[in-house]
Amino acid sequence: MSYTKEIEARAVELRQAILTHPFITGIGDGTLDVESFKFYIRQDYLYLIDYSRVLAIASSRSPDLASMGWFADLLNQTLNHEMDLHRAYCAQFGISKKELEETKIAPATLAYTRFLLTLASDHSYPELIAGLLPCQWGYWEIGNQLSLAGMPQNAPLYQQWIQMYSALDFKGLAFWIRDLVDEVAQTQNKDTLAKMENAYRLSLKYEYSFWDMSYKKETWSV
Repeated sequence: MSYTKEIEARAVELRQAILTHPFITGIGDGTLDVESFKFYIRQDYLYLIDYSRVLAIASSRSPDLASMGWFADLLNQTLNHEMDLHRAYCAQFGISKKELEETKIAPATLAYTRFLLTLASDHSYPELIAGLLPCQWGYWEIGNQLSLAGMPQNAPLYQQWIQMYSALDFKGLAFWIRDLVDEVAQTQNKDTLAKMENAYRLSLKYEYSFWDMSYKKETWSV
């Protein structure tokens, strides 16, 4: 069994908690409150900004040209393509570019992005790539599950979201970083492997918190 399959098996309860969260199932059947989804896509815009910073650091810390180029290309695609698509998608919900840029960061978004930035700056490269796995692979896992269950015919904008994260090109990104984690894990000692798994599990917990925050439209209490 590969390293990623091992850590996924030990984190199956966390993964199932995400896949069965009412935010996710609500996208799948079209019943999710649109205000919760609008809250999510505005926070996700802020997440993508810091995620891009993490990708830049990952590229600079990569030990070989292939992974350096992959992270650099993903950074380019995120900044110069995905952000435009995200703004266009938000516009379909009536959210303007100005409103996106004026969005205040919510607690779970701040916690998750700061965790990833700390991981990128202060921890090992193996921990960093393991911590990125729930974002790439986790989104594909969600998109694939919802796609196989059937599209919500009453919610075309949710259909677009599902199609994006179940698409073959996104699947390719998910499998690439999964393979990278497996490859890097082969040369690590037990202590580093444990740290990689911890980074992976913490990212999963932050992923869950991000969905839960969006479902509840959680803001600062003061």
